[in-house]
Amino acid sequence: MLGLSATLLVLAATVLGLTWQAGQSMLQESNVTHLRYEANMLADEITQQVQNRIEALERLSQTMGTASDAEWVQYELAKNDALLSWFEGVVVSNEEGTLIADWPSVIGRVGLETRDQEYFGMLRGTRSVYVSEPFIGRASQMPLVLIGIPRLDAQGDFLGFIGGVVRLNSGGLFSRLATIRLGNYGYSAVFTASGKVLYHPDSQRVNTSIENRERHPNLDLALDGWLGNGVGRLFGEQPLYQSYSQVWPANWIVGLYLPVEQAQTPLADFIHRLWWIWIVLALFLLPVLWGLLARILSPLNLLEAQIGEVGQGRRSHVRLDTSMQELQQVADTFNRVEDERQQLLDNLQEREAFLDSVLNSSPQGMFVANFGGRITYMNPALLNMLSISAETQMETWLEKIHPDDRMGVADLWAHSLKTGKDFVRQMRFINNDETLWLDVHARSVMLSQQGHSIGLVGVVKDITERRQQEALQRWEAEHDPLTGLLNRRGFLRRLEEAFADFQKTSTPSALLLFDLDHFKPINDEGGHALGDEMLRRVAQVIAWEVRRSDHVARQGGDEFGVLLPSCTLVQAQRIAEALRVAVSEVSVTHEGKVYNVTLSMGATRFNENDGSVEEALTRADAASYEAKDRGRNEVVVKLPSEFDPLSLFD
Repeated sequence: MLGLSATLLVLAATVLGLTWQAGQSMLQESNVTHLRYEANMLADEITQQVQNRIEALERLSQTMGTASDAEWVQYELAKNDALLSWFEGVVVSNEEGTLIADWPSVIGRVGLETRDQEYFGMLRGTRSVYVSEPFIGRASQMPLVLIGIPRLDAQGDFLGFIGGVVRLNSGGLFSRLATIRLGNYGYSAVFTASGKVLYHPDSQRVNTSIENRERHPNLDLALDGWLGNGVGRLFGEQPLYQSYSQVWPANWIVGLYLPVEQAQTPLADFIHRLWWIWIVLALFLLPVLWGLLARILSPLNLLEAQIGEVGQGRRSHVRLDTSMQELQQVADTFNRVEDERQQLLDNLQEREAFLDSVLNSSPQGMFVANFGGRITYMNPALLNMLSISAETQMETWLEKIHPDDRMGVADLWAHSLKTGKDFVRQMRFINNDETLWLDVHARSVMLSQQGHSIGLVGVVKDITERRQQEALQRWEAEHDPLTGLLNRRGFLRRLEEAFADFQKTSTPSALLLFDLDHFKPINDEGGHALGDEMLRRVAQVIAWEVRRSDHVARQGGDEFGVLLPSCTLVQAQRIAEALRVAVSEVSVTHEGKVYNVTLSMGATRFNENDGSVEEALTRADAASYEAKDRGRNEVVVKLPSEFDPLSLFD
């Protein structure tokens, strides 16, 4: 009765536990799916809000044209007073970054210098729309961002910018976020790609930066351009369901958050009710089951007594007089197994002697295992290979299997024991601080007449040297021996993989191609050894500057390439500029003379109209040639819409 009660209790706990686990999984999936949908909707709304403001500024820029007269520009701003419904203020600068007009007029704003501001540098450098990092307004002392439009003449020269100042806590940009209701404690937030908070229900967090990004893996993915979804914490709060979506025109990220505890409350109440229902049913069923078991177990007690007598040698078979066909089948099966066991015992000693002789004399590592999965014998060759003694416990040397291989080996071993199929596996074995690669092949041993298996016999080969040679050959095939970077073949393979991801998921990737300016004099005057030293130093600096996920290649001579997966073009421009500055500081010295090099770099990104990676390579290559034509030590960006393939033949 006690065992039956315990069984029912365990069954109830198991069912309720599985229900809880399944419910948690379903809750997470449904809530994250809902959050992802809401995040995408919010990102689309904010994207439209930003795009509307950008288009309004572009129309204003078209109206002003290339005029630089401050009074006329001020007059045009005043005529567009409707813009103040979207902006806190509108400003116009000249090509030097000096503000020449603003509306509404604020004392001290005209004449303000912006050349040292990050948004002015980005607008002048990229000549495209840019949304600034958040900053505190000098007059309002409120968090603001500036949406900037470059003013260009017919030749594309920079004439200044038109900027719309947007207040983060008003103006309608984030008004939709304030209406989001995700239960009692869910909320939304907006971040810049650099990790600054643009919007949060707690206004004290606005314009602060995310610290320890590695502690927020989902947010960290989103900040790198991915669409992060999952469970995690934010600002030390309780676990939250999270979903992120990108606002690409502004390089922002929208996040939605729902406390896990809040979402699981209905499930916990349901499990609690089920538990009490189960207890009531168990109390009702126990007397009924006890009576049924008593009737069922009476023939089993007789069978148990007879099996005991067979084990003691007092009888050779069991005989049951019962109408239960199932028990009779059990008795017949036991009798058949007992007959087979007797036959095996008769031949076991002879077979064991023969097998021991074969295994001990074999120069190959061999072992024997029973069907419990335990290895019962290892021949001298295998003991010597693994540097263990015959007395070593199996649990001890099993721990020397490499942790990354241990689970896979255990699963395959259990599968082979269950199905009788061969165990074939390569694994790593840690032997006195040395890692061996072993090839293991174990096969079931079958009785020749009855066709039954009595265990497994395995052969073990040391393939460490072969694996090391194969790994070296694979590395050499795709890497440059001088710098250790990828060679052209390895670089093209990773380009193809990134392009395939772009075609499937629209994951943005950027490409940088460049060669070294002023490199030939180093080879001519200092020799190839000095040139090789310069190439190695440049390669080391480039590898330091890029992200761990990026791929750097030396394609030949002084030509280099960098693939930036999951990277927008704006982020790629920042990395390219950092590379240009870092390489310009590299030098080598020969006979008292210091040699330096610079970069002529072309940058582009994958485009949906690209038919292959060759089109992106051609754009980046053309941009690098344009950088040389501009006087070298330049970074030139080529967008697909700006590139004319015929320009390569001019």
